[in-house]
Amino acid sequence: MSELITGAGGQLGRALASQFPEAIATTREELDIADKESVEAFDFSSIDTIINAAAYTKVDEAETPDGKVAAYAANRDGVANLAAIAGERELTLVHISTDYVFDGNKQEPYREDDPINPLSVYGQSKAEGEKLAANVAKHYIIRTSWVVGDGGNFVKTMMSLAEKDIDPSVVNDQFGRPTFTVDLARVIDHLLRVAPEPGTYHFSNAGEVISWADLAKEVFFAAGYDAKRVSGTTTAEYFAGKEGVAPRPKNSVFDLSKIESTGFLNRHWREALVEYVEQELAN
Repeated sequence: MSELITGAGGQLGRALASQFPEAIATTREELDIADKESVEAFDFSSIDTIINAAAYTKVDEAETPDGKVAAYAANRDGVANLAAIAGERELTLVHISTDYVFDGNKQEPYREDDPINPLSVYGQSKAEGEKLAANVAKHYIIRTSWVVGDGGNFVKTMMSLAEKDIDPSVVNDQFGRPTFTVDLARVIDHLLRVAPEPGTYHFSNAGEVISWADLAKEVFFAAGYDAKRVSGTTTAEYFAGKEGVAPRPKNSVFDLSKIESTGFLNRHWREALVEYVEQELAN
């Protein structure tokens, strides 16, 4: 028996395929989770665990009519299709969710049992997916934030701007910690091996809480550029005059005590960032 990875073409999917080399890794072309017939026709006979990394993540586009349909198709209906199979076959379902299920108004780090209140269509669609995944007897819902991996992401964007001699102005009133996909894949492996109580777990890399502007400065420094080239701005100023912008949670900080209580040895985000930047520079 082995794992099935959905969304294998994405940042997390690639890291999962590396972490679980014996798994069956599928892209949307091979398994469209939003298509009930596609899911029902798939051969699950050798699968004991579904790791769902497939999602619609275009936060701003989800605010458009077409984007809303696509977001709910992947993030709600797709999870419903996988949950039905997992329940029927008594499989373990690992589902990835997001800090966007919270409104970001809490002053302290978010715990797993804090009430959700998504501000955006994307967040609402992911919240609906969580409810469906939770119906599976053996489930792990992992909420994560500020994802960085093999693909387009904030760190790569900042590295590109630094190289092009562009001095960015970056939001300094949204706070959180980055999550590197290599570590997220490790924590999923850990949960499946240790098998703690099913439920919801919060995960990001460890370390001090920072703003997006702080992270940008760290990227510039790690890549060998002057961090003072990065300036800060408020969310309101950054998006002023722009239409179709989804609201973002200002506080995306997770309380990590539950996942750490399972024995997982987390990494500081700075250690992960330096490793990531060095690998990107080497490539």
